[in-house]
This record gives sequence, C-alpha cells and structure tokens, in this order.
Amino acid sequence: MASSTALSLSWSSSLSSPHSFNGAANETLKVSQRRSTLEVVAQKKTKKLRKVILKEDVSNLGKQGQLLDVKAGFFRNFLLPTGKAQLMTPILLKEMKMEDERIEAEKQRVKEEAQQLAMIFETVGAFKVKRKGGKGKQIFGSVTAQDLVDIIKAQLQRDIDKRLVSLPEIRETGEYIAELKLHPDVIARVKLNVFAN
Repeated sequence: MASSTALSLSWSSSLSSPHSFNGAANETLKVSQRRSTLEVVAQKKTKKLRKVILKEDVSNLGKQGQLLDVKAGFFRNFLLPTGKAQLMTPILLKEMKMEDERIEAEKQRVKEEAQQLAMIFETVGAFKVKRKGGKGKQIFGSVTAQDLVDIIKAQLQRDIDKRLVSLPEIRETGEYIAELKLHPDVIARVKLNVFAN
C-alpha cells in the first residue's frame, strides 16, 4: 500500500504542478532559440542620390527646370556651389508645376492668336502684286518675301517677319500660293496674283 501511495503521489505531483511541465517546454524553446543560426546577407553599397531641379542648362546632364537624380557628391561639390541646381522640395516642386502651367497657358494663347491671324489671311482673298512685264508672261525681277510682307503691312496693318514667309520662285505672271509659318503648328496659305502693268 505504501508503494501505491508513492505512486499516486508522484503521479499527482506531476499533474498538480503544471509549471514544471511548461517550464521544461520553455527551456527547450530557449535552447532552440539559442541554437538558431544567424544569417548574414551581404548587401551592396547603397548609392546616395539626391533629387535636384536644374536652375540652368548643364551640358551632358539636362535642361533648366528638369528634375533629376544625381549623386550626392556631384551635387555637393559642383552643382550647388556653382548655383546650377537646387535640392527638390515639395514647395519647389509645386512652384515648378505652377510655372509649367503658366508657360503652357502662354503657349496656348500664342497658338490661338496665330490661328486667328491665319484665318484673317485666308479670308482676305488674293493679294495683288504688280510688276513690270516682259515678253509673254515674263516679269522683270521676281517677287520676294519682302514684297509680300510690304503688301500685307499696307493692306492689313500687320507686321510679319519675312523669314516666316515661304514663296515659290515667281518670275512669271499668274496665281501663286505663299505659306506663312505663324506658329510651329499654324501655317497660313495666302494667294498671290502677279500681273504685269
């Protein structure tokens, strides 16, 4: 009977003390954590880049107002001391966007003015050019871009640069078409009637 009591005591003691069971489990966890291997991953050296906005054109780098990533040393040693770039900040980025919008609106306004001017030139009809006549349809001399500019100024009171005028070679009487490049996207076609007097 003594042996059965001892047995029951030992059994009950192992059941009654859950701490000893959990403690052994915790110890095994601690031991297994200590045995975990430490993995070291080799990393490349990080490149230190700075976001900058160019204040002026820089050869082999970019144009004014362009947003770039440049190496920190290049910015610190060259771009910043010479005043060619500035670190990008949210305020500066907002100002740059507003400036771009203003420039875009100005370009659109210029294009609309050029389209209105082209409409005026095309609705006028033909400009008449008088030249001294020669044999048959021949005229003495030729009609140049400057002649057309002078006629437009006399009739419409509009100043046009003669470099914007594209004329075919005119050495005979007849009807010709000249092109005025008022804007990179807007070309006005003007009729010329050349006749001898």
